[in-house]
Amino acid sequence: MDRYPPIADHGLIGDLQTAALVSSQGAVDWFAAPRFDSPSVFAALLDHDGGGYFLFAPEGRNVTCKQLYYPDTAVVVTRFMSPDGVGEVFDCMPPDRTGTPAERHVLLRGVRAVRGTVRFTLECRPRFDYARATHHLDLQDSTATFRAPNVTAFLQSTFPLQRDGRDVRGEVTLRPGEVAAAEFTVDGPDGHPPLPITPDRTMERFWDVVDFWQRWVHHSSYRGRWPGAVHRSAITLKLLTYAPTGAPVAAATMGLPEQIGGERNWDYRYTWVRDGSLSVRALLDLGFDEEAAQFTRWMGERLQAREGADGEPLQIMYRVDGDPELPEEILPHFEGYRGSYPVRVGNAAADQLQLDIYGEALYALSEGREVAMRGGYHGWKNVARTLDWLADSWDRPDEGIWETRGGRKDFTFSRVMAWVAFDRGLRLAREHSRPADASRWTAARDAILEQVMERGWNEKEQALVQHYGSEVLDASLLLIPRVGFLAPRTVSWLSTLDAMERTLVSDSLVYRYDPAASPDGLRGAEGTFSLCTFLYVDALARAERTRPARYAFEKMQTYANHVGLFAEEIGPSGEQLGNFPQAFTHLSLIMAATTLDDALDRQRD
Repeated sequence: MDRYPPIADHGLIGDLQTAALVSSQGAVDWFAAPRFDSPSVFAALLDHDGGGYFLFAPEGRNVTCKQLYYPDTAVVVTRFMSPDGVGEVFDCMPPDRTGTPAERHVLLRGVRAVRGTVRFTLECRPRFDYARATHHLDLQDSTATFRAPNVTAFLQSTFPLQRDGRDVRGEVTLRPGEVAAAEFTVDGPDGHPPLPITPDRTMERFWDVVDFWQRWVHHSSYRGRWPGAVHRSAITLKLLTYAPTGAPVAAATMGLPEQIGGERNWDYRYTWVRDGSLSVRALLDLGFDEEAAQFTRWMGERLQAREGADGEPLQIMYRVDGDPELPEEILPHFEGYRGSYPVRVGNAAADQLQLDIYGEALYALSEGREVAMRGGYHGWKNVARTLDWLADSWDRPDEGIWETRGGRKDFTFSRVMAWVAFDRGLRLAREHSRPADASRWTAARDAILEQVMERGWNEKEQALVQHYGSEVLDASLLLIPRVGFLAPRTVSWLSTLDAMERTLVSDSLVYRYDPAASPDGLRGAEGTFSLCTFLYVDALARAERTRPARYAFEKMQTYANHVGLFAEEIGPSGEQLGNFPQAFTHLSLIMAATTLDDALDRQRD
């Protein structure tokens, strides 16, 4: 297999507690267990030689690879076409149906010959604890047991396996219609071997996974113009959500670079208040009310715990179980994707001050009013206490939405979202007759609006800018019309939108900001930010610029990978960069699609 396939050359599978990436060459080159944020078992995507992988693919050269999702599911099918025949590998993980944390997780891999005779090779090379732990191998015919500190893994196959040092190999030749299978199970240190597998049992489990996902998608209420892209995004958001708590991770991976060879290589396997809150609106738009409700309950627990630094009610991100501790370290033995070093685990940005998160949290609670108010009186008191704190705390410099490491500034977007927090808090208090210091919240809301329009406005650019006193444009402000800070066709907003188009937009793709004009404390550059491109579509549609909005949306679909997934960024040659797939991108795709559908429907009427 290629040392480092393109980041986008993968499909995502998962069981709603963790996830794995399967390359179009048939290699599982990323898998962490038992949770998204656990140490890796396979990490060849971050270090080809030392990270570990699980390959199941045909032998030989002149093999053409194609990959797709089984329709409306999280089952990846990889097809191999060679002069000798055509074979398929299907990959999935049986989804969690209990809602309780589990130590045991299964990668289910089946192969079959479709035409001709196909010889498949299996190579399983686990490297536990980010390849820092050694393991002992016990091999008995078709069952391999890998024992490492704190974890045991089992590889079972329907054909014989051979020892290859501390790893295993196997080969099987299939004729048309014949099926073979392998299952890789990760368990705790005292884990016991699963039941023996057979091709028929593996196929039964495969169809059960297919039925689970197709039934789930069937509940979608979306009837718009882009059902394929929207439902793929919905499945991806579901895959990236930790079922026991309802907390979504920002991405399935860590350490993938925003610039090849650069240092912007972060760990995104955590739950950002911002990302999760915005996902509530996307899920509600599709009719997935229970998923939205589960996250708002998680958010309510964070507000009750008040575990932010320096007495703040929230910090910007948590582990999926709500743990606020995310110490950051570098893995010096990993070379990084295509030499993109350092590879970081943990995320020091958790300690940053980003005041916009309170606006996103209240936005989520307001968008799902019926869901949010299930917390009752005590839940509301936590919300009110948070807004009382914010009334004294909003007018401070912070690190801003993009987690820059270049020092705190008076970021305009942070102020806008603080306005949202008070605006939505007042609405909830009024609509549900809840006790609130309405006069104080109203005064804070109005003071923020006046401050932003006076200090965040730049006469030269005729636009709202990134932070007070600057001339730098910032794409985060594309959320302004969605949250109602300014109406989508006011002169000041349209002027800001025009300035962004001149400065940040490149062939419909949108940069977050210009790091050269606004140093962020890091070396190197980055690609266009896919979230921002979909926010741009949303803003265009709200401004009744439907023709460029639709064209931009359709062009953005050409940057999706072969199975409809998006990473964080798009590079200068159209390549996907950053952690993959990114939940923020997929939730903003849903938001843009539903807004654009509504705008086009109104235009038609």
